[in-house]
Amino acid sequence: MPEILLDVRSLTHRYAITGKSTLTALDGVTFQIRRGEIFGLVGQSGSGKSTAARCIMNLLRPTGGKLLYKGVDLLDPKQRRANRKMLQTTRQLIFQDSGSSLNPRMTLAEIITEPMAIHRVKSPRGSMRAEAELRAKSVGLSPSCLDRFPPELSGGQRQRAAIARALCMEPELLIADEPVASLDVSVQAQILNLFRHLQERHGFSLLFIAHDMSAVRWLCSRVGVLCRGRLVEAAPVPELFENPLHPCTRALLSSVPLPDPRRERERQLEHFDADTLPSAGTLYEASPDHFVLKED
Repeated sequence: MPEILLDVRSLTHRYAITGKSTLTALDGVTFQIRRGEIFGLVGQSGSGKSTAARCIMNLLRPTGGKLLYKGVDLLDPKQRRANRKMLQTTRQLIFQDSGSSLNPRMTLAEIITEPMAIHRVKSPRGSMRAEAELRAKSVGLSPSCLDRFPPELSGGQRQRAAIARALCMEPELLIADEPVASLDVSVQAQILNLFRHLQERHGFSLLFIAHDMSAVRWLCSRVGVLCRGRLVEAAPVPELFENPLHPCTRALLSSVPLPDPRRERERQLEHFDADTLPSAGTLYEASPDHFVLKED
């Protein structure tokens, strides 16, 4: 069994609205990511996927729960300070909107090597330019793009640049927050192929956040399903797609378009009312490594 790299335990986060009013974005979410695996996190819009990513990256402070990364408690200020360098360099986040996550006043070469400049890491290639060229080539970008600015690039090129920047520090955990949602279908396939190639080459763990079940099925080895901030099911990908147990999972799978027009017209969509989700429940193991939420 591979080593557990990230251990998320009963993660809870509430957003303050007005006065004493709060919105619960995450409610007791528990899952683990093993070293070298691709774990998918899926759910409808507003289910809490991006909130979970930001909590793991310490961009948001959770209301409750525990986050352990390589044995370090991410919610303990003392442990975070003691391991600051390791935490900043071995975890990287790729945002959904590459256009707003890249500085429009920096060239692509400066953007890709910015993490190394911030952390004062010398390039083993001898110069930052050589480092940028190598990283650009690894994600399928031409060296001629390195002197361009983000507004001069296409959406796919910007997303490749964001991936190159994230991999510049050779992270052990990479979090991709819906990285293909805003791209054309053909470009989505290219980026998904790129993620698989890079993961096999570098061996990092990947938390792949998406609402596209087809992409998750092709890329990931295990998957967790979020609904209204609750983890309702988690299983290996083949098991989840062949034997979904929770009605929310079945509803998500039934919404995946079929390539056959006749079957697409005849199929019946399965609906799930999120308001029927129990206010209290626990995950139980229905079969080996297949967990589903059960009402207490």
